[in-house]
Amino acid sequence: MMSQLPNQITAPAWVQLFNWIVDPLGFLDKYTQKYSDVFTMQLAGLGLSVVIANPKAIQEIFNQDAKFDMGRGNELAEPLLGRNSLLLLDGDRHRRERKLLMPPFHGERLHTYATQICKVADQVASQWQVGQPFIVRTSMQNISLEIILQVVFGLSEGERYQQLKVLLTEWLDMTDSPSRSSMLFLKFLQKDWGAWTPWGRMQQRQRQIHDLLQAEIDERRTKGDEKRSDVLSLMMAVRDETGQAMSDEELRDELLTILFAGHETTATTLSWAFYQIHQQPEVREKLLKELESLDAHASPMSMAQLPYLNAICQETLRMYPVIPVLFPRISKVPVKVADYSFDAETTLWISPYLVHYREELYPNAHHFEPERFLDRQYSPAEYFPFGGGSRRCLGYALAQLEMKLVLATILSKYQLALADDKPVKLQRRGFTLAPTGGVRMVLTEKP
Repeated sequence: MMSQLPNQITAPAWVQLFNWIVDPLGFLDKYTQKYSDVFTMQLAGLGLSVVIANPKAIQEIFNQDAKFDMGRGNELAEPLLGRNSLLLLDGDRHRRERKLLMPPFHGERLHTYATQICKVADQVASQWQVGQPFIVRTSMQNISLEIILQVVFGLSEGERYQQLKVLLTEWLDMTDSPSRSSMLFLKFLQKDWGAWTPWGRMQQRQRQIHDLLQAEIDERRTKGDEKRSDVLSLMMAVRDETGQAMSDEELRDELLTILFAGHETTATTLSWAFYQIHQQPEVREKLLKELESLDAHASPMSMAQLPYLNAICQETLRMYPVIPVLFPRISKVPVKVADYSFDAETTLWISPYLVHYREELYPNAHHFEPERFLDRQYSPAEYFPFGGGSRRCLGYALAQLEMKLVLATILSKYQLALADDKPVKLQRRGFTLAPTGGVRMVLTEKP
């Protein structure tokens, strides 16, 4: 198979892995310039993967999703999320779990979460002090974690809530730099030699989180409160076609998956949105004008429907995809994509980053221009910040709602400015990409 794969990078596999961990976007840019839309990389320990950056080819892949497995391509995430995570499942098991998890994240359920989101955003922002710089990403993480604890886990007070809040933050912060992220990619670092090793500490915290989640599940089963509307309660109540409920292990792994997929990513995207809005006065003024046009008693859902606010969120997601490539697709049978024929067991990686910076699709692609999303509708293969095909992110609607409501709540009440004018760069944070330094801002006046 090696000789058949197109445009193979010739650098040693360990060099490719090192560059991928340290600077994934630079890696993608370098080889796209050399090979154009399709090339093959080999990351030490992870094998050969074909990177695809052509929208026509990507649409063909999305159309043939039944010919690919994606769960088994995510085995790097198993030590973090557990083997029952939706991200690691394929076939009938994936379809069952996805169907069970779908209802809490769509439709009328979102309306019940909107007021909570606004309230949490206001509570965190009210703690900022005039003239004292703060890290936006830290604040956005606080907001995002609080929303997950309240909306997903159904916790807002008590000892278990306090313990989980601390443990979840510590657990996620263990991969907050390229060097610390390397243990997710290098299996020889994944040895639990006790709390004095990074992996040992991560495993210890994970066991403590599992114990707390299990205690919460046990308590819910005992009390049987049917009036609760949080995601965990809805997950516990739902049944598949055979009348089977989700097991405790499935519930725990899916809660960690929601946390992992929804906490870091939303906090990062919000940080970039605040950065760009305050980098460009005309964008900020236009947004404030739109927010002021709302009635004083407007509902959160009417805020979320504002077109320019929506365009800002879409443009932020375009410019700053939280992962450089979508989770791998592994062909189960021979497949044809564009002009290439791939054998079974070929791994394909689709890159939102490379597509979102194509000049013919997004002129002046390195410039933040929300207007492009007011003027044009992009296809699912031209714009896919939440993935595509049968594996589109389950929580995309909640994530977009959270982004819009947090921005609207804070910017309509608080006047902010960037604390310095240095450009902010991306760096790896676990499997994701985040702003280096987290974006420093300052509150200029109290509401």
